[in-house]
Amino acid sequence: MKNIHPLLDQEKQIQAQQYEREKRFIGLIGSGLSLSLMLIIYFSGFSFWLANILPDISIIVVFVIYVTALSVISTVIGLPLSFYSGYIREHHWQFSNQTLKSWLWEQIKSFAVGLLIAPALLGLLFWIMVFSPDYWWLVAGLSMALVGVIFATLVPVVILPIFNKYTPLGAGELTDRLQTILERAGLKPSGFFMEDMSRQTKKENAFLAGLGKTRRVVLADNLIEHMTISEIESVIAHEVGHYKYRHIWKQIAIGTLQQLIVFFLLNRVMLMVFPEFLTSTRWNLTLFPIFALLMGAISGFLFGPLSNAISRHFERQADRTALDMIPQAASFLSAMAGLANRNLSNAYPSRWIKWLYYSHPPIGERLEMGDKWGR
Repeated sequence: MKNIHPLLDQEKQIQAQQYEREKRFIGLIGSGLSLSLMLIIYFSGFSFWLANILPDISIIVVFVIYVTALSVISTVIGLPLSFYSGYIREHHWQFSNQTLKSWLWEQIKSFAVGLLIAPALLGLLFWIMVFSPDYWWLVAGLSMALVGVIFATLVPVVILPIFNKYTPLGAGELTDRLQTILERAGLKPSGFFMEDMSRQTKKENAFLAGLGKTRRVVLADNLIEHMTISEIESVIAHEVGHYKYRHIWKQIAIGTLQQLIVFFLLNRVMLMVFPEFLTSTRWNLTLFPIFALLMGAISGFLFGPLSNAISRHFERQADRTALDMIPQAASFLSAMAGLANRNLSNAYPSRWIKWLYYSHPPIGERLEMGDKWGR
């Protein structure tokens, strides 16, 4: 490997490239597995049978049975790959701190949360299709804005505590300096919290989550252990940049517009290929595997790389904000390089990998920007 940044560990970068190749390969297998499963469920007639089970009972009961059955089937079929990817492989790379028991418990909790959220979102979508079959795509697309706001507000106080413990950080130099950073940006968080991320992994993370009264600064315990206060300050200054530029609201607006386009195209394709679409809820359930596959394909091909490019632009704005707010660029540089070395982040991916998969600029680009800023 040639011309890597001097703060990066060359051996770690070789490992990071291998780690990433494995991740992409497993992702492709997972996508192929999901595609095959949905096609089998539809073309085998199982979807039709499940959607028309117990014809004399309420369609709401049928809907719940259908969604639950698909959730169970997809989870069971995908469990071996999830076990290899999330447990065996993470232990092989010496990232995971989980026992088999704790890993299984995390999967159970994830399944339970999904079993609550998926029927609620799909139920809203199917109700909109009944309420306004001619313009369901418009109503559903606009509804995504409201859903996005609700999730952004509730996730840090409702969803995340299901999986991790969040302990308020006591008074001290760290909280004082982070408080100063936030006050300079006009932000008032509900608190500073430490996440017990080390229960699951050696990887590190920090984020500023929530809206309004649920806004909070979260630092992983292993990040606090490995970073200096100045480095943590630069990481949080980056997160402040997202709020300075209103990236959450912009992402919600962009996501809503994209979803409107996807739903509109999906509506046209489904009606063209399947005249039964929208004639009844049972038919909509029957066609759901194809509906889901087409939605993923349209969204991925049309907006996948574009969404990544927009996200990378937002991340660069946040990086520039961090460099403006901290005393020296050295703290930003050492924080980024440390994360890359310890998390095995590929600092120099190929152009097409970055285009397809990267929602953040590669660490190599961020270090280069920090160097230029320092000069």
